Amino acid sequence: MALKHFRTLTPILAANVTCHSKTSRLSIKASLLPVKSYSTATGGEDRGTAAGQTVVTKRRGSVVTVAINRPEVRNAVNQETARRLLEELEAFDSDPDLNVAVLHGKGGNFCAGYDLKELANHTASLKLEQDVTKGPGPMGPSRLELSKPLIAAVSGFAVAGGLELALLADLRVVEESTVMGVFCRRFGVPLIDGGTVRLPRLIGLSRALDLILTGRPIGAQEALAYGLANRVVPDGQALQAALELAEQISSFPQQCMRADRSSAMYSCYDAPSFTQAMQYEIDNAVPVIQSEAVAGATRFTTGTGRGGKFS
Repeated sequence: MALKHFRTLTPILAANVTCHSKTSRLSIKASLLPVKSYSTATGGEDRGTAAGQTVVTKRRGSVVTVAINRPEVRNAVNQETARRLLEELEAFDSDPDLNVAVLHGKGGNFCAGYDLKELANHTASLKLEQDVTKGPGPMGPSRLELSKPLIAAVSGFAVAGGLELALLADLRVVEESTVMGVFCRRFGVPLIDGGTVRLPRLIGLSRALDLILTGRPIGAQEALAYGLANRVVPDGQALQAALELAEQISSFPQQCMRADRSSAMYSCYDAPSFTQAMQYEIDNAVPVIQSEAVAGATRFTTGTGRGGKFS
């Protein structure tokens, strides 16, 4: 199970600050360093490839890729990277020309968690906002509740806070040699970026506790069996597979897709009762009937989509 990565487990110090917090309906406007957003760049431009840019983005039509660019530390997240991730995902969520984002890591690893060297050496400069409604999580975007789909293209290590970033996504496309796990268990670093909130919802409490309490590594096939991974692809193909999935999702009528997605999220995290979840569903669906469903039904009557065809 992902043997080529297990050989390098011991040297990974960065894989241990996990951070998350309960999903917040706020689009967090924390005091960020002013960095120009990709949404102001020209279409298709790959921004941030210059030395020192910890997050790089690229537009591809209505899809944007957001990449962690610290391969020398297996894409461990420091304060600057957290700020940039938050900024780029907020910009994506507010950009009407973008429908889906793909989050990935440069250089063969998704993310090895928070940068423990920074935690150990610069403790005084670290600021942790305990009120989840007033500021971002340590990993950056972990407290966001996005209104549009996010797909994680996962390769190499996705551990500790890196696992929590993957949990932020709606879907996870995982390469065969990927290693996931709560590696911060070994160093007394708690999950404070939503790991204890999202993981039990995704895979059930029993399986989540197995990973949370032991910190053990989990490979791609086990992650798929658990429901932690949605797709498993050969090594080197996660990003391309995630982009193809994103383009497919982006091609659907967007108001309808977002209404259904919002209802599913509400029923999972926020609904106090079955009745209120059902009410939320119908309240959000009714406006879509006139805006998209009638036109879709008309297309169907002309032969589009017959026999379950998607093209």
